[in-house]
Amino acid sequence: MNPILNQLAGGIVVSCQAAPGSPMDRPDILTAFAQCARQAGAVGIRANHGPNIAAISRAVDLPVIGIKKRDVEGFEVYITPEWQDVMEAHNAGAGIIAMDATNRPRPGREDFATLARRVHDELGGLVMADVSTFEEGVAAAEAGADIVATTMSGYTAYTELTEGRKAVPGPDLELVARLAAALAQAGRNVPIICEGRVHAPAHARAAFESGAFAVVVGTAITAPAWIAAQFVQAAKPR
Repeated sequence: MNPILNQLAGGIVVSCQAAPGSPMDRPDILTAFAQCARQAGAVGIRANHGPNIAAISRAVDLPVIGIKKRDVEGFEVYITPEWQDVMEAHNAGAGIIAMDATNRPRPGREDFATLARRVHDELGGLVMADVSTFEEGVAAAEAGADIVATTMSGYTAYTELTEGRKAVPGPDLELVARLAAALAQAGRNVPIICEGRVHAPAHARAAFESGAFAVVVGTAITAPAWIAAQFVQAAKPR
């Protein structure tokens, strides 16, 4: 297995991102989050936007999963949608490039498989596929993804959380388990990373028990406004 993947095995990756306009959306602050994650024993960092990736890569000796979130008019895909976005993350120091691999139209002429091949051939990097369904995960592995992640489950129009699914909050453990079992059975050595709505340590443990290779945690660690809101809501009379 690739040495970078070996570093991630069985560990927690901390997503050090901030929404545009957030007081936390500064390279120095996000780097401090990454340094704290390193001290806590995290095995990797996920970061968005070239300046943030570069600052974190210089300060933290952990694998960085780099993305570039960019809205493109007329398209729903916004996580590393085109080659220029791949290059921004790569040039900033990301050893793994995460890209949307959902079954939705993406801008430009290159599909996920083409972008993944270019990352391998031209950059010598690794590719993480952010998917929302079992079928997308299998297709991404077949298209050359080095890692498949459940990042987009619940965030595409065809997987949005319904009233029935809201009864079981947290990550999509069923998707993690199905993908891990299916890819192993098919003889594909493609790790499954659980990402999305991992809001408590128990969620992370359940993800590993479901077959996750590693787990990405973001909001519950690096979104102070969200964390504070949980306490504010709990204090309100019921």
